Amino acid sequence: MSHRANRVGEQMKKELSDIIGRKIKDPRIGFVTVTDVQVTGDLQQAKVFISVLGDEEQRENTLKGLAKAKGFIRTEMGQRIRLRKTPEIIFEFDESIDYGNRIESLLHQLHAQDENPND
Repeated sequence: MSHRANRVGEQMKKELSDIIGRKIKDPRIGFVTVTDVQVTGDLQQAKVFISVLGDEEQRENTLKGLAKAKGFIRTEMGQRIRLRKTPEIIFEFDESIDYGNRIESLLHQLHAQDENPND
């Protein structure tokens, strides 16, 4: 990814967090954190990684709500970031947080087994 794409991605991350947190009123969208934005080198597409607080149903509802609001979000982005063409937005779940939590719980289990070898 080019330096310009990185800068655009960081700016989009800030603006998306604000738009999702303050502008969207869809009740399906819960507590969403934008963890990363990866913009293609030609600035045509932006893959937005999100983390959602809640269970699997809440995550799916949030993704549906964001998909429904994609046009509004893209319009807001176009007004806030001056680019010739606003990148197409693709929302995906950030699995790295779940992966990190899983590794942490496994490490805790191993540590507990080391302290209690008789179990």
